[in-house]
Amino acid sequence: MEQRPRVVVVGAGFAGLAATKELAKAGALVTLIDRNPYSTFQPLLYQVATAGMGGADVSYPIRTFAAKWPNVRARQATLSKIRPAERRVELDDGSGLEYDYLVLGTGVTTNWLGIDGARENSQPIYSLSDATTLRRRFQHQLEDTAAGRRKSVHVVVVGAGATGVEMAGTLAELRRRTLPLTHPEIKPDQTSVTLVERFDFVLAPYKRRLRDSAARALRRRGVRLRLGSTVASVEPDAVVLADGTRLPSDVTVWALGVTAPKQVGDWGLPQGKGGRISVTEALNVPEHPEIFVAGDLAGPPNPLPQLAQPAIQMGEHVAAQILAAAQGRPLTAFSYRDPGIMATVGKAEAVLQLSNGLTMRGLPAWLVWIFVHVAYLLGGRNRMTVLLNFFWRYFGPRRTATSVTQ
Repeated sequence: MEQRPRVVVVGAGFAGLAATKELAKAGALVTLIDRNPYSTFQPLLYQVATAGMGGADVSYPIRTFAAKWPNVRARQATLSKIRPAERRVELDDGSGLEYDYLVLGTGVTTNWLGIDGARENSQPIYSLSDATTLRRRFQHQLEDTAAGRRKSVHVVVVGAGATGVEMAGTLAELRRRTLPLTHPEIKPDQTSVTLVERFDFVLAPYKRRLRDSAARALRRRGVRLRLGSTVASVEPDAVVLADGTRLPSDVTVWALGVTAPKQVGDWGLPQGKGGRISVTEALNVPEHPEIFVAGDLAGPPNPLPQLAQPAIQMGEHVAAQILAAAQGRPLTAFSYRDPGIMATVGKAEAVLQLSNGLTMRGLPAWLVWIFVHVAYLLGGRNRMTVLLNFFWRYFGPRRTATSVTQ
C-alpha cells in the first residue's frame, strides 16, 4: 500500500477485534473505539452471573490489546453520529475522527419482544454489567432467605438457547450441591429453577438426539422444563404464560432475543429485520461502500448464527476487503465456514455438533467445550485463571463453587 488507510473500528467484540488484528498486521492505521475500556468474552458471562468467575476473568483491556501494534490506538467512547459525506464519525465526548474506511461491529442488545413487564422485571445477561448485577441479586436474595427476611429464591430462565440452558443447568447444580452446605438454613422447597421455552425442545439449532440429551441432563439436575410455553407477561414475582399459568419467580433471567440498539437508527444507514444494518455480500453498505459491518449488527443478505465464530470470520473478511479496496482490487463475497456449535449443561455434560454431521455429548464434549472457550480468551492470565476456575468449580470442594463475591 502506497498510503496506509485510516480505519476506525467501532466495537471491541469478536468482530471488531478480529478486524483490528488483521488490519494492524497489514500496517493500516487503526483506531479501535468501544464504550467500555475492555472487551467482554460473552460466552462465559453466565459463569460470572453464577459466581464461578470474576469480571476480570472474562474481560480484557482494549488499550492492552491495541498496544500490541504501534499503528493501533484505542479510545473509550460511544459513537453518536456518522457523516459519510465527510468520512467522519462523531463521538459522545464531543470529539470526532476522520476515516478512509469505517468498520461497525458494536453488536446487538436485548430484545424484550414487546412482552409486558419483561424489561422492568427481568434481568438480561448480555453484558458484564448485566452478569455482575444478576450475581449480586442472587447473593442478596439467598442471604435474605437464609436470614428469614424473604420466603424464597425461585428462578425462572426465559429462553432455552445455549445461554438459557447453561444458566439453568449451572443454577440447578448450585441449588442441589452447594446451597445445602453454604446456606443450610434454606429448605429445598424454598428454591427452584425453571426453564421456559416456546418450542417443544431446548437448543433449537441442534439435532434431535442432542436436544433430548440436553433436556434429560437438565431434568436430572432438577430443572423444571416448561417447553412449548409462551411468555405473556413478567411480573415482579412471577412469569405469566399464555395459558394463564403463573410461575413464581423471585429472579427472572431473560435469555431470549436480541435486536440492534436504538442509537443505530441515528446513524442514517439502511436497516433491516431487527434493526440490523443492511449490507452487500461483501459486508459493506451499498450506498457507502467504505463503511463495513461485521458481527451480529450485519443484516441481510448474511443472516448467520449470533455466535463467536461468525463474528470472527466476518471481522477477518472485512479487514481483507478494506486492504483490497486500498490497493484497488475488487471486493469478494463473504462465505461462512461453519466449524460447528456446542453448549454445556453442567459438570461433565455438554453437546457438540460439527458441520459434517458428527455429534458428541457427555464428558468428551464438555472437555472440548472448556478448552475451545479457553483458547478464544484474550491474554495468558485470563486463560490460566478461567481454566483453574472451571476445574476448581466442578472438581473442588462443593462449598467453594460460588467463590466470587464482588
